[in-house]
Amino acid sequence: MPNDRVGPTGSPTAPVPVVAVVGATAAGKTELSLDLAEALAGEIVNTDAMQVYRGMDIGTAKLPAGERRGIPHHLLDLLDVSEPATVAQFQALARGVVADCRDRRAVPVLVGGSALYTRAVLDRFEFPGTDPAVRARLEAELDVVGSGELHRRLAGVDPEAAARIVPANGRRVVRALEVVEITGAPFSATLPDPTYVLEPTVQVGVRIPRPVLDERIELRVRRMWDEGLVEEVRRLAGAGLREGRTAHRALGYQQVLAFLDGECSEQEAFERTVFGTRRFARRQESWFHKDQRITWVDWDDPDRARVATAVVEATLTG
Repeated sequence: MPNDRVGPTGSPTAPVPVVAVVGATAAGKTELSLDLAEALAGEIVNTDAMQVYRGMDIGTAKLPAGERRGIPHHLLDLLDVSEPATVAQFQALARGVVADCRDRRAVPVLVGGSALYTRAVLDRFEFPGTDPAVRARLEAELDVVGSGELHRRLAGVDPEAAARIVPANGRRVVRALEVVEITGAPFSATLPDPTYVLEPTVQVGVRIPRPVLDERIELRVRRMWDEGLVEEVRRLAGAGLREGRTAHRALGYQQVLAFLDGECSEQEAFERTVFGTRRFARRQESWFHKDQRITWVDWDDPDRARVATAVVEATLTG
């Protein structure tokens, strides 16, 4: 029975740890998370912001059901592509899944490249409210003047937040401006010091040299194209992808939509996806390497799963 499962120490009374596998896209997080889930009697909890969407499979590198080793996976395929997704909503869902896993003594193994989503689940992270009227006005301005202009405005009122948000990320820029307007406080002030909400929590990072990562990213994007990414995006466009506030901005999907709309060639869409993914990977690395709580393992170390498991067990035994 599920309630009879025990943690890695073998004791039914030992605390159930929360484990997160982090790192850049294409570094090899998925394989390590599966190895850890097997070793720790755990279940996978997705923390990729775009894998919550039904039908966004190829472009998000969503692991097919037949390759999940029979391990339960949570927080996949929750939304239609026309529906918005917020970090606050995801936080509530994910913490509910984590609590359920721990109640059943299954170790929740979080995995995904969305650093903010991961931290929102793991850390004491409170989100300011939202004002639909303010949000709508800012989004209308975004459509008219573009994210670069709004980013310059943000730099004037909250330089620290502007430094953390790339100008092209219009959704994040709008959210930062909304928080500043409705709270009167800097958006950057809402990012707390790193403090885990649950103990014990262990983060394991996958370390990979940048030249190797760049090559793996291009190979991954090529594989997505070969597996039918263009056809996937064309199908999702008919299901409301363009109208969705969140999903259409996903890497690969945004670029393929531009190709389908005649704004660029297919080769240009491919190259933009590779470039955008590499840039995103650098932001991921920058974010995660600032977190001193992460234990790093090398992407090609054959003992990486054993090392990571030992870190979890050492946390439990003190």
